[in-house]
Amino acid sequence: MRAIGGIWRWRHNPLRRTTDLVEAWVALSALLLILFVAPVVGSLVGAVAQDVLQQSVHEQRQSRHQVTATVVREADGSPLDMDPETATGRESRTRVVARWTAPDGTARHGTVLAGLRTPHGGDRFGIWTDGRGTPVARPLDSATATTHAVLAGFGAALLTAGAVEACRRLIVWRMVRRRYARWDRAWDRAGPDWGRTGTGS
Repeated sequence: MRAIGGIWRWRHNPLRRTTDLVEAWVALSALLLILFVAPVVGSLVGAVAQDVLQQSVHEQRQSRHQVTATVVREADGSPLDMDPETATGRESRTRVVARWTAPDGTARHGTVLAGLRTPHGGDRFGIWTDGRGTPVARPLDSATATTHAVLAGFGAALLTAGAVEACRRLIVWRMVRRRYARWDRAWDRAGPDWGRTGTGS
């Protein structure tokens, strides 16, 4: 609104300089770009991110399998870990030595994280593996993918708005520098005769 007011104020003002009008138009252009272009950029980036992430969700669901593992024993010196893969990121998990059957039917064993506070031999729990039975992170779910896509779109919109504002500030800064340089040259020309009688000053 200040940009629009600036253009209207300088329109027929006798004190108006060309740079004043240009500065007001630059501000108005930046405002319009922030209001209309930044949301479009954010929407496009969000849509692309959503497509890519949902494709990743589909691929992970196809390549990762949940199998049931059996606790052999608790791993030596295994403190409780916080699982970042859970919805809250606060579910405690314990390192255990376990055995399980891979999707291809082969028997596997190793140290994995179990969602058990006090694991005992013979306890059963679920883990995610690839097709060969190697433990992997749980697949990305659709809701998390959508959240990431929304955040990506929001971030892209903010970056676009920031870039537009940075360009506006740079243009105004250069205009002010030129204005000051012109003033300095004018003062240099007027300086030798400043205050002398009969010089018209």
